[in-house]
Amino acid sequence: MARGFFSCMGRGSSQERAAAMADAAAEENQRGDAVLVELFSSQGCATSPEAEILVSRLGRGDFELGFPVIVLVYHVDYWDYTGWKDPFGSSSSTVRQKAYVEALRLDTLLTPQVIIQGRAHCVGTDQEAMLSAITSAPRFMAPTFQAAFQRPSPDSLQVTLSSATKNKIDEQEANVMVALYENGLVTDCSNGENKGRVLANDYVVRKLENLCSAKEISAKKTMLGGVNFPLWEGFNSNKCGLVIFIENNAHQIICSQSLALPENL
Repeated sequence: MARGFFSCMGRGSSQERAAAMADAAAEENQRGDAVLVELFSSQGCATSPEAEILVSRLGRGDFELGFPVIVLVYHVDYWDYTGWKDPFGSSSSTVRQKAYVEALRLDTLLTPQVIIQGRAHCVGTDQEAMLSAITSAPRFMAPTFQAAFQRPSPDSLQVTLSSATKNKIDEQEANVMVALYENGLVTDCSNGENKGRVLANDYVVRKLENLCSAKEISAKKTMLGGVNFPLWEGFNSNKCGLVIFIENNAHQIICSQSLALPENL
């Protein structure tokens, strides 16, 4: 299990440079107005591969939307009964999807399903509905995090995050989440509904951790925290990235940011 730590520090002289760097980065890349798109998918579902291709294109910027879109793909485990166990499926992904079903007052789980900013949903293969929901989704400016990466051991990754906040986050019942995802996954599917197909998956969430709660975030502070991710066999930082997002108690996304991992970490 990943372990996290978090603290808030006033802008004393020892923290001014870190705060200035975070502020400069925010002004430079303005990534705080991104829309977070989450796909719930499974290699055991016949229509999920089509949705995976669509959101991969979305993540690459194939659609000219005029603002950044951040993509995360969660592989659920409730399709494993069909005869193919999704190697990236997990019960935690299923639990997250069930939380959205409850929050959005939906009747049931469906796959593939896309959730936009935690506020709207559509079938993952419906390009028109997805793009419409994305363009109409609310967007919010976010704290811009700076990240430092270390490998304390061959099977762990330590990520230290800092961000200078200009305003207090109003959502008291909110959490800062950190997702580690992987691109370029290729699987020969030998059973189930996709038997005989070669499946390509991008933006697959390998680990999702809670950095801290918004109760700990106040204005004019430098946030400092970190998580230790246990790594999987074959981990390659060149294929991975990090997404930081803040969600309220209803799982509505307040803001999100994407960060690249250093090459050959």
